[in-house]
Amino acid sequence: MSVRILFATPELAPWVKSGGLGDVSAALPGALRAEGADVRVLVPAYPALLERFRDARSVIDLPRLGGALASARLLEARSAGGAPLYLIDCPEYYRRAGSAYQDAAGRDWEDNHLRFALLSRVAALLGEAQCPLSWRAQIIHCHDWPTGLAPAYLHYGQRAAASVMTVHNLAFQGLYDAQLLDVLGLPRAAYSIEGVEYYGRVSFLKAGLFFADHLTTVSETYAREIQTEELGCGLGGLLRRRRDRLTGILNGIDTTVWDPATDPLIEARYDADHLVDKLANKLALRRELGLRVAADVPLLGCIGRLTHQKGLDVLAECMPQIAAVPAQLAILGTGETALEEGYRQLAREFPGMIAAVTTFDERLAHRIEAGADIYLMPSRFEPCGLNQMYSLRYGTPPVVRATGGLVDTVVPAMPATIASRTATGFAFDEPDAAALLRTVYRAIADWRDPVLWSQLQRTGMARDWSWRRSARKYLDLFRTLIDQA
Repeated sequence: MSVRILFATPELAPWVKSGGLGDVSAALPGALRAEGADVRVLVPAYPALLERFRDARSVIDLPRLGGALASARLLEARSAGGAPLYLIDCPEYYRRAGSAYQDAAGRDWEDNHLRFALLSRVAALLGEAQCPLSWRAQIIHCHDWPTGLAPAYLHYGQRAAASVMTVHNLAFQGLYDAQLLDVLGLPRAAYSIEGVEYYGRVSFLKAGLFFADHLTTVSETYAREIQTEELGCGLGGLLRRRRDRLTGILNGIDTTVWDPATDPLIEARYDADHLVDKLANKLALRRELGLRVAADVPLLGCIGRLTHQKGLDVLAECMPQIAAVPAQLAILGTGETALEEGYRQLAREFPGMIAAVTTFDERLAHRIEAGADIYLMPSRFEPCGLNQMYSLRYGTPPVVRATGGLVDTVVPAMPATIASRTATGFAFDEPDAAALLRTVYRAIADWRDPVLWSQLQRTGMARDWSWRRSARKYLDLFRTLIDQA
């Protein structure tokens, strides 16, 4: 009998995405289905999803489910990957312009506590004994703080399903005033150290970490790191206490979307046996971004949120020295206003050498992965990271900081790993400009050795980055929890 899994998420790529969670939500359910699981995806009915799934049908009404939560209805649609989608249609909460979390000006929605409490409450409902559907989940798989209250609602309700809480980024915790407990429909007993209380506030994420039957995070190294004081974000003690219920499972990537041999968004398709065709992508990217064409100048790529976490302030500090090598940079992303303007200013100061595109552009992301020679990912911490895996698959060896999932996916080029043909990229330890510069210089020097560089490219491209292995690990965990129940 297949395992019945409700995959509860606030994001679903390509329609609603702020980071890697959107990509995971689009790909992992399909991988689980391919392994025989019965997966349904639960997500708020944002305007982009209502527009895409106009044929979604109403399956049940959701009257007020406690506290001050608004009423809603549940719609059912089917994704391109075949997994049924349950869309929570609540115009009061979700039909508005902006992202899943913020308005068009980048301000958090003031009612996010209600918006994501409703998502959590509906997720719990579909795993309760009194589930209103003919289908009832055996596993409620929750993702990050917006679904963190679901295990708490299950605990205080008529639970029939086990819950798994996956942490994609511990830094985002969903903290709200303790006076909102009644509004959220949780009993007073929930507000304690042994519950949702976190330094005098209600923490959605802590609720999930405390009440879930099992915890996972998106790489083995990050699972160890978040148990420390340095990277535990104030929750290291709780995570150490629950370490026997904490598992690191590395993310995969959607290899049907991210494949240089079939990618319709890049200039020229190629594979490990035809790497010369990758050069056409570099030429096209330079022309598109207004970068100078020079055969002896490497092109560095970087895609992601322009934030302190991603170490992109450190990269900005290094760029005058990197441009002087000479080396070029194509950077794509949005984030902190000061960093966005800082990169635009660098592009003005170094015309033809630095291109900064501070918008979201999925097409350009593919073209940078294919066109760059070297990919940069200097994160201060990185739970898993997807772009380094995209880069490896596209024959673009990455320079990464040795943290989190970057440790688990990139094999640094050293004499021993080069000799054993296992090296795939470059890594540095300290999150500072000197360490990043040394490593970039080393990568550029190796790029000038075509035999060595081809070896690095081919080794990275040969790795299996699909979701299959990870999906099987999740299913083994789910079956264990069902057997225990």
